[in-house]
Amino acid sequence: MPATAHISSSSPSSRAYARIAASTPSACLRSESDSVHSQNSSHASSRVGSLMARCYPSQIIGRTSTQRDGNRDADEHPDELTLAPMEKFVIQGGSPLSGEIVPAGNKNAALPILAACLLTEEELVLRNVPRIRDTETQIALLEAIGVKLAWTAENEVRLRADSLSGTSVDEELANRIRASFLLGGPLLARFGEATMPPPGGDFIGRRRIDPHLDAFRDLGARIEGERQLQLTAPKGGLKACPIFMDEPSVMGTENALLAAALTPGPTTIGNAACEPHVQDLARLLVKMGAKVDGIGSNVMTVHGRDRLGGAEHSIRPDHIEVASFMALAAATGGQLRVRHAEPDDVIAIRRHFRRLGLNSTVEGSDVLVPPEQRLQIQDDLGDAIPKIDDGPWPAFPADLTPIALALSTQARGTVLIFEKMFENRLFFVDKLVAMGARITLCDPHRAIVSGPSRLHGARLESPDIRAGMAMLIAALVAEGTSEIGNIAQIDRGYERIDLRLRELGAQIERVSAERVAV
Repeated sequence: MPATAHISSSSPSSRAYARIAASTPSACLRSESDSVHSQNSSHASSRVGSLMARCYPSQIIGRTSTQRDGNRDADEHPDELTLAPMEKFVIQGGSPLSGEIVPAGNKNAALPILAACLLTEEELVLRNVPRIRDTETQIALLEAIGVKLAWTAENEVRLRADSLSGTSVDEELANRIRASFLLGGPLLARFGEATMPPPGGDFIGRRRIDPHLDAFRDLGARIEGERQLQLTAPKGGLKACPIFMDEPSVMGTENALLAAALTPGPTTIGNAACEPHVQDLARLLVKMGAKVDGIGSNVMTVHGRDRLGGAEHSIRPDHIEVASFMALAAATGGQLRVRHAEPDDVIAIRRHFRRLGLNSTVEGSDVLVPPEQRLQIQDDLGDAIPKIDDGPWPAFPADLTPIALALSTQARGTVLIFEKMFENRLFFVDKLVAMGARITLCDPHRAIVSGPSRLHGARLESPDIRAGMAMLIAALVAEGTSEIGNIAQIDRGYERIDLRLRELGAQIERVSAERVAV
């Protein structure tokens, strides 16, 4: 039988919004005095202003309890503050990036793994959690429904979901990240219900949630509503069954894994996504007491339990970040050692990068990019134009097509970049063209890049996480000064990126941008 959510007497909402105060810049990293977040709502509200002013002084937005909860009087709780910082990067290009770097934890593993705390009333201890905007928002979503948490080290968090305040996910927070929908599977499996607003995330094309809903229906859930979805388990709870994904959706597979882990019996997920972050979630669920066969394949069988326990787990390194830094080093002519990179996760990526002239080697768990590489695109047999195209794992990741495109501008030859999955992913290329790149956008999915191009500084605006990283690569290569606005997008996926780049020799500064009316 699904559990009933215990309604806590405290109000977690203000704590949840206060959590957004910590994000990428080092000034925002919590001191020990900030580490435990168990204070009451009035104390939490009083902390918000000082934390936000310390971290992001450029813009603060008021949010009343009426706007948040609807059924409360505006004067019952004072206005609470959340923030939309307006900042930009100012970059002087032309410096090789060299040195050593340790990749942050995998963002796309941390998000479902954080949601997994809802599967048990026992404590979950997570290490190597990236301190980025998306994980902070996911944590705020959990706090908003009553999850207790404490940061016990810079990248270590403890979570306990033993006394939730409800099963309705906060709509405003959910609109900030797509991973908000990952709370649906655990809430449905454990409590028999969940109210899910539409998820947010990058606007890189249509991103269906139908695979999630199909999996829930297969497990016996009833789904009602259009914008606000009401998920309800049948009497007696979800039932183990075969699930076939109509596409290998990463988050759809993760939601199916989360729900199946707390559903007694064997649930087989066919055509499942098998990316490293999906594997990492499955390994955590095993530690919590479920059994998962086929981890790393596209058919997984979850032997669910009626009760799961707590666990300790360290998030895997982010293979997308590893590849991003490899491209940064090669494009600028630098030398880089990426420590503790989990080389098995970048085998296919390194092969595709070799086609662009980026050679790398592996020493133990480290990946090395040698200095001053002459980037030369390798033609296909018969001097045919080669192609870099994305696809489900273990194919080249869609998140890396913008990075591969930016790298290609510095390689001698011609290459076709084929973004198959998202129709808006390549719409940033006009910005690189304005910097001097020779790119022909054939259609929303295909771009032909001829290089090398001599880039010059420009004013840019980051439309999403990965396009923002592509712009960073271009700006660090370019002659002169570039400015990149809307860097909150980049902060969503890369931890303290400006500080870490400076340690490698980049000339980059984070400065306040002009305030924009909201």
